[in-house]
Amino acid sequence: MTSAPTPPRAAASVLARIPDGSAVLFFVQVFATLAYAVLYSSLVLYATQRMGFSNAQAALMMGVFGAFNYGLHLFGGYLGGRLLSNRNLFVGGMVLQVLGCALIARGGLEDLYWGLALFLTGSGLNVTCLNMMLTQRFAPEDQRRETAFMWNYAGMNLGFFVGFAVAGYFQLSQRYSALFIFATLGGLASIALSMAFWRTLADRDTPLLGVTPGQFRLRFVAGWAIVLALVPLLWWLLHHPSDTGQMFKLVGAAVAVALVVLTLRHPVAAERRRMWAYLVLTAGSLVFWSLYQMAPSGLQLFAVGNVRMEIAGMAVAPQWVQNINTIVIVLCGPALAHAFMRLRERGWPVDVPQQFAASLLLMGLGFLALPAGIALADTQGRVDFGWLALSYVLQSLGELLISPIGYAMIGRLAPRQYQGVMMGSWMLVSGLASLFAADFSSVVATPEGAEGAAALVTNPAYSQLFTQLGSGALVMALALALLVPFLRRLIDAPAPQASR
Repeated sequence: MTSAPTPPRAAASVLARIPDGSAVLFFVQVFATLAYAVLYSSLVLYATQRMGFSNAQAALMMGVFGAFNYGLHLFGGYLGGRLLSNRNLFVGGMVLQVLGCALIARGGLEDLYWGLALFLTGSGLNVTCLNMMLTQRFAPEDQRRETAFMWNYAGMNLGFFVGFAVAGYFQLSQRYSALFIFATLGGLASIALSMAFWRTLADRDTPLLGVTPGQFRLRFVAGWAIVLALVPLLWWLLHHPSDTGQMFKLVGAAVAVALVVLTLRHPVAAERRRMWAYLVLTAGSLVFWSLYQMAPSGLQLFAVGNVRMEIAGMAVAPQWVQNINTIVIVLCGPALAHAFMRLRERGWPVDVPQQFAASLLLMGLGFLALPAGIALADTQGRVDFGWLALSYVLQSLGELLISPIGYAMIGRLAPRQYQGVMMGSWMLVSGLASLFAADFSSVVATPEGAEGAAALVTNPAYSQLFTQLGSGALVMALALALLVPFLRRLIDAPAPQASR
């Protein structure tokens, strides 16, 4: 009887170098993303096609959905590190997501509101926990951390790809209940994996590890009381989306004013200049993400009502369009990174301000492709699918330029004492962008009494909207391009000299 073949020495060496828990977190990320991908891509369609919401109501709900999801990330890091442990909060958050999807699958209006409240509490709090569990596998100076997060990002995109694909399959036949039941399976799989590797995924470096058992029990009870109290609070806020959105925007405005004041009063000149650069680039990112986050709302409604959703006679589900983004990220991400490396080796200064300006240029061109398609629509007003695909490709290329450098940029531009505040502000931008995307998406009203001619009725409004948004992005791109030399001087300001 022969022994089983051993893995090649090189492969065994690579496996030995992977810290415990890193590999399982990759698969946890894949399954944990499935439910979010389903709701992200299907919530507006479900609200309009099954719940009877208008386009404006559905877009506003999607805006609040994104605002809560991003806004709770920073709070989740606090709860996981100081009250519950990242491992406990992640698994508990996944349980809430599973319960939320199961409630939505029941099909009632109140089921939708309670289901979203449960789901958003879970997804908003536990995303940071998963990232913290991964980063704790590595020492501060370990260069493998970047590779691990690249794999984590790949796992997330794999989860999005599967989630979008399955969502489109069920949406074509309007089997929404089956779709939301499917969403629970991903959550259950991530919970099962986490429980199977429970000891491996334990926190390794958080303030919570230094407390006594009695203190931990008190914090544990307080933490879960806070988490459970968030569910009825979100339920109430979801019932008042307009007021909630205004409140969130006021908070964003207050944070912006506070950051400006903080920058003006900061005593170290070099750090103050880098803080100004952060504020300018954050304004650019808000424009970019406000347009980008129209994908699951305004652009999806446009696709359903105004685009010939077919390729070579085969029907294309609206959710499948979202996978254009996933494919572009996977195929073009490594190629773009290699191209930038070659350009820098040849002395071409590819830097953060240039990338932000280029991302807004691509976003603007992506939106301007849509009015061109509308101008060439068929006699029923339907736009060829290729124009929509082109728009998504251009937007996705823009994402590649701005998304990977955002959080890394904060480490360079934020003074040490303000890094937490500025990181939280960067997360707040994504929540605000979701609300502005809802505002843009609700501009085009649901047509009444225009069955069979909805595209002809709404095409002029969509053309005007996309032209204005695309032109606005181009103006911002031009402004950032003109500011590139100035921003470079701010960013490259010499560090303060240590006193003797």
